Amino acid sequence: MSVSRISARVMFAGALTLLLIAGIFAGPSAAHRDRPHGASHHPGAHRVLIIGHRGSAGYRPEHTLAAYELGARMGADYIEPDLVTTKDHVLVARHEPNITDTTDVASHPEFAGRKTTKTIDGVTQTGWFTDDFTLAELKTLRAKERLPDVRQRNTLYDGRYQVPTFQEVIDLVKRLDRELHRDIGIYPETKHPTYFRAEGLPLEELLVQTLNRNGLNRRGAKVFVQSFEISNLKALNKVLRVPLVQLLDSPDVLKGVAEYADGVGPFKDYIIPRDASGHSLAPTSFVADAHAAGLVVHPYTFRNENQFLPLEDRRGTDPNAYGNAFAEDQRFFAAGVDGIFTDNPDTGVAARNEGGF
Repeated sequence: MSVSRISARVMFAGALTLLLIAGIFAGPSAAHRDRPHGASHHPGAHRVLIIGHRGSAGYRPEHTLAAYELGARMGADYIEPDLVTTKDHVLVARHEPNITDTTDVASHPEFAGRKTTKTIDGVTQTGWFTDDFTLAELKTLRAKERLPDVRQRNTLYDGRYQVPTFQEVIDLVKRLDRELHRDIGIYPETKHPTYFRAEGLPLEELLVQTLNRNGLNRRGAKVFVQSFEISNLKALNKVLRVPLVQLLDSPDVLKGVAEYADGVGPFKDYIIPRDASGHSLAPTSFVADAHAAGLVVHPYTFRNENQFLPLEDRRGTDPNAYGNAFAEDQRFFAAGVDGIFTDNPDTGVAARNEGGF
């Protein structure tokens, strides 16, 4: 671990402590003992959750209000905004700080000088980054499909939608709650929080403040907060009353997660692996192990295209054609998962309903 990363994490812990002492996080004490472990989502207490990954990324450019609205209308229980920040410290929904592949920024000559090279979590990349733009500047850009070769139909919507703020996502959900007469959940992820904190633009305080302001930092609120990083979840555990989910890039790190989080989000192959030919193998013990630790399990990412499906569920030879995604979804439901992140919420909802999950 680099010295800068250690320093950033120390600064983070200290900053959150000072915020707590100062009372900036409004509302009653949010110590871990004050919020339910797993809220109402403990294993066996509900039907499988369908989480609209980046909204409904299979049908609209990801992390746009159009993608979130479509995902909700398709029946998703939760929609998932990934959160990054602008130069003027406003939370916006983008998958990464680098917006080169998800906006038309490269076609804006006024921003040509903003192109730069940065190292984020050890990966060096060149492009345009949200933390070099004010919100007003970002609002002049338009979203585009990130995987145009895979989802050519989504390119029809290129240039139609702005980059939304987190507050705009919450406002959309509130409106859809009223219109659809159901409680749609929000499942935000803090993206690269160590990087943003080192840049002087921490995500966590803004997240907590926004949830507080909207009455969502409370028991029973339909919110999960997720992150791949551990230190920020441990700190958030002291100030949030909603369930926390540890995203995993290794299947062997379950031990100790239940001390600060309520669930895990593993890569789906940790649950049902594949052999060398791409066929599904028997489920591992991952779900049972997580449930034994008191953790809910929400694997990622389920997609309809052949190239993302196990060999037995593919149809034809076109890697971008749809295969039998219903079969894969139901295989995971039968393995005991508590929810899935899917680019195609309507497929997940149909698979759940047809299978009685």
